Amino acid sequence: MQEAEKIWMNGSLVDWHDATVHVLSHGLHYGSSVFEGIRAYDAEGGVAVFRLDDHLARLERSAAQYYMDIPFPREGLRQAVHGVITANNLGACYIRPIVLRGYGVMGLFPLDAPVDVSVAAWVWGAYLGEEGLEKGIRAKISSWRRIGNNTIPATAKAGGQYLNSILAKIETHKAGYDEAILLNEQGLVADGSGENIFVVKNGVIMTPPISASILEGITRNSIMEIAGVAGYTVVERDLARAELYTADEIFVTGTAAEVCPIREVDDHLIGDPGPITRDLQARFDAVIHGRDPQFTHWLDYVGSDAQAR
Repeated sequence: MQEAEKIWMNGSLVDWHDATVHVLSHGLHYGSSVFEGIRAYDAEGGVAVFRLDDHLARLERSAAQYYMDIPFPREGLRQAVHGVITANNLGACYIRPIVLRGYGVMGLFPLDAPVDVSVAAWVWGAYLGEEGLEKGIRAKISSWRRIGNNTIPATAKAGGQYLNSILAKIETHKAGYDEAILLNEQGLVADGSGENIFVVKNGVIMTPPISASILEGITRNSIMEIAGVAGYTVVERDLARAELYTADEIFVTGTAAEVCPIREVDDHLIGDPGPITRDLQARFDAVIHGRDPQFTHWLDYVGSDAQAR
């Protein structure tokens, strides 16, 4: 990790190495935290955070599903994000807000624990590698199933439930692959370990629905809107495992991963990144860097008073 200088904690900027929590914090023992992954880019008009308001709204939804009251309003968190980027003199960067139950109680009943909030930012390149973005990655379907909606809320982005993704990521890494794909409890395609999945067949773009136990990805939503404006047909429907093997193109999306092609699944060759994947990569790049006037409302420029949506 490339360290920065300051982290925002509970309303104040502190030195990077002073941003600590107590070893008996509830979130450390029971995974009672929610978080976001956000990116800022060096855009046409300055440093811009991509869909910041949407990320903060999802953070609030995740917290609400775990009965956590965030002690700061959304605008306060927006200013915290801006402040961290400015204090660290960052341009393009990755931003991690986290809300966790802190020190004060132990045991499974958490509602008396204090709620702590932090925002960190640092320089972080392509999550699946620059070569992965260019040539595509090799993926394997994990033996671990994606958590079900009736197990814990799959639509929340919570710390504890990422143990599911960690197991899948380690398993497929040890088998020599770049990424994991998880099926849900019904055996249908769900998510990657940290990304949403898109399949292209006969010119139609398909992606699993929210009911398939996926995370409601903000990059996923962005690509669906961008593809729709570009004239592509985008369908949300259940996808069988075998449909991955016979796809014309597959790509994954996420804040960290951005838009990354998959060239192989379970040793079934999909091939080099296809024309639709390449087109959407280019369109997404134009959007996040402020070159597409149709989507400038998604950019929240650091230091601006106007809030992007």
